[in-house]
Amino acid sequence: MHQIRLRSFVAALPLLCTAVVASAQDAEPGWAKGRPKTDTAMKMAPVPAFPIPTAADQLPTAKFKLPPGFKVETWASGVLDARELRQGAKGNIFVSTLFVANKVYVLPEKAVDGKREPKVIIDKTEQATGIEFYKGSLFFATHKKIVRYDNVEDKLDNLGEPSAVLNDKLPGGSDHSWKYLRVHNDKLYYNIGAPCNICDPGEYAKIYSMKLDGSGIETIASGVRNTVGFDFDPKTGDLWFTDNGRDWLSEEIPNDELNHVTQPGKQHFGYPYCHQGNIPDPEFGWGKSCDDFVKPAALLGPHAGSLGLKFYTGKMFPAKYQGAMFIAIHGPWNRTKKYNGVYVARPDGKGGAKVEPFMTGFVENNTYLGRPVDFLVMKDGSLLVSDDHAGAIYRISYSGKGK
Repeated sequence: MHQIRLRSFVAALPLLCTAVVASAQDAEPGWAKGRPKTDTAMKMAPVPAFPIPTAADQLPTAKFKLPPGFKVETWASGVLDARELRQGAKGNIFVSTLFVANKVYVLPEKAVDGKREPKVIIDKTEQATGIEFYKGSLFFATHKKIVRYDNVEDKLDNLGEPSAVLNDKLPGGSDHSWKYLRVHNDKLYYNIGAPCNICDPGEYAKIYSMKLDGSGIETIASGVRNTVGFDFDPKTGDLWFTDNGRDWLSEEIPNDELNHVTQPGKQHFGYPYCHQGNIPDPEFGWGKSCDDFVKPAALLGPHAGSLGLKFYTGKMFPAKYQGAMFIAIHGPWNRTKKYNGVYVARPDGKGGAKVEPFMTGFVENNTYLGRPVDFLVMKDGSLLVSDDHAGAIYRISYSGKGK
């Protein structure tokens, strides 16, 4: 039945995209600001999400390519809109969603009869995206508020009301307002993205931190258009984050950025004045110099859709991956040629990083088969990768035969 429904949906995609474009022409949404009025550009719109997950036997897992010695397999299927991944102290895997499912799931670490069935623990919640697990508590953020559920693994059958509301005054909105959460040194870090493609963002476009009770809010980084992927270097404690560049300058610029915070609260990373470290914005760049802002540690590709970032802290992978960052490139929607995949970035010790592809095969005939989002390093050192496009989670392991 799922296969029939999926084929029907795919067949209807051209009509759906036409409807999206027609609607945009009537009242342009924020993502369309600055779009050229050419035939090619006017046909571009965010990639529609599947309303159901891809069936397990149709997942693209067998088409993925990795370096020698690595293996990828399907860890879980049927996880509609799978986004961020976190693990509880008792082994439970928490999975958030964004535009389609409006849920948070929990999956068992160990398969039952060869399968892992997602259990819904939060439902019917708009932009149910930001999650973090820390000392028995699940931190959960929508685009409007951040809450905390204590002792969450003891009440998975009924979470009840949150134990605490940490912030219920987030600006909300539909442009770049979904959240990404990390806890570091007993502080919760979160993002507030720009409320537009390109505009004066005011107090938006920043990374913030707060104490675990919601007090003591501080600005960590400014000029951050849209980050939904950041992590802390386990060696230095420095924050690294991905940032999605503005749309509609051209198909080849600007690049998404990998950025490195070395002076929390004192650094501005350019948006909306400067893009990819060296391109002044044609509207907001007047009277500004790109030299006044922090340069990217690395460029991640034009309109890459860079999402999750995770330092590898396991022991299974070879030494050259120890302490490296895995980055999920979701893939562009406003670029004629599609690309995406899992990349690895290694800090160069000088504030920058070298980036190279790690897992490819998500694109076939210029169409997305899957779109990676986030990572989780498991206790055995394997790496989980979520795929919101196919509604799946993959497991990457290493056999020890490669170099």
